[in-house]
Amino acid sequence: MSLSVIILAAGQGTRMKSNTPKVLHPISGLPMIHYSIKAAQNLSDDITVVLYHQADLIQKSINESFNNIKFKIQDHKNFPGTGGAVMNIDVKHERVLVLNGDMPLVTDEALQPLVSCEADIVMSVIELENPFGYGRVIVENGEVQAIVEEKDCTDDQKKIKTVNAGIYVFKQDVLNRYLPKLSNDNAQSEYYLTDIIKMAKDDKLQIKPVWVEEDAFKGVNSRFDLSEAEELMQKRIRKKWMQAGVTMHLPSTIYIDSRVKFSGECILENGVTIHGESVIETSHIKSHTVIEDAEIKNSSCGPMARIRPGSTLIDTHIGNFVEVKKSHLKGVKAGHLSYLGDAQIDEGTNIGAGTITCNYDGIKKYKTKIGKNVFVGSDTQLVAPVTIEDNVIIAAGTTVTKNVKEGSLAISRTPQKSIRDFFYKFFKREE
Repeated sequence: MSLSVIILAAGQGTRMKSNTPKVLHPISGLPMIHYSIKAAQNLSDDITVVLYHQADLIQKSINESFNNIKFKIQDHKNFPGTGGAVMNIDVKHERVLVLNGDMPLVTDEALQPLVSCEADIVMSVIELENPFGYGRVIVENGEVQAIVEEKDCTDDQKKIKTVNAGIYVFKQDVLNRYLPKLSNDNAQSEYYLTDIIKMAKDDKLQIKPVWVEEDAFKGVNSRFDLSEAEELMQKRIRKKWMQAGVTMHLPSTIYIDSRVKFSGECILENGVTIHGESVIETSHIKSHTVIEDAEIKNSSCGPMARIRPGSTLIDTHIGNFVEVKKSHLKGVKAGHLSYLGDAQIDEGTNIGAGTITCNYDGIKKYKTKIGKNVFVGSDTQLVAPVTIEDNVIIAAGTTVTKNVKEGSLAISRTPQKSIRDFFYKFFKREE
């Protein structure tokens, strides 16, 4: 498509009350500006991001995830405002889509009606039930006639519910013609992109409105806006995966990162949280389980389990209050109350309650390797680095500090001692 895209991300975002740049605040696992860039990449091969506040930090985040993105640092001192942001940008194509970096819910599908509409200027508008506080867009005979700030509206104009959604498509020659004519003679001393609308209308250019859905074009300016956008994004993600065949119990209680992938028949119970680039295949994730950057295949986890980054579970059952970190488990059962970190555990092995891999000595982390058909008794400590070969029994209460050969029993206990009548002597009671 013959379309260039300019994404505005130069603002300070003071209402976020944060040291983090506004456009880097995450929505469902990704910085919000990443969603605008993804949408733009599906429409254009010429994308420019306009930066100013904390530009280096934002540019670094973008370059880590995207290629072929151009950057422009706004001359904020001399040309502040949205109009100033668009000045002096070399674009490749004859039409230019101007997006905002703080609209994480926008998609290329939502933008398609704008970029498909032919006019000198195409302007996105929203119909609001309560437009209080917004400038009104005056539309007559299918064209935009004016944008009137609420303080300047007549009583009749205040009844208009059509407001500016903040995204535009300009012909390149329209920008070239009117950007040099913009003035900062206003209360904020800024150059406004919306002033082009009035100048273009005075010159009888064609300005067409395109009505869009508020949810897709919602801007984020505060922590409250951020929370609302997160909720909308989560609804979208859950709907997508339920339509793809994932069963969810009480879906409104489930959090799914935008990068998560599902395949096969999966079940997510209430309260499940799945972060990062996790992959879930034909598995049952039970109530209040947390999964972070892990791969789960043909397995069940929980309730109340935690699978931490770098873990792979295949044909495995992880029960309640079991934590797995950076471990590979295949065909394993760990029913409850265990910590398995930096471990490799093979099929047929059962991990008893209270088992922990002691993988950290205060300086380095070490690996525990457990073979096939190993029975690990309850309250076992496996002090890494250690290897347990196939067909081994580890007696309950054992601390394993040495490798265990195939077919062995490993047992390490203090002999039990009973002192007759000690109870009565201790509490000074008579028998």
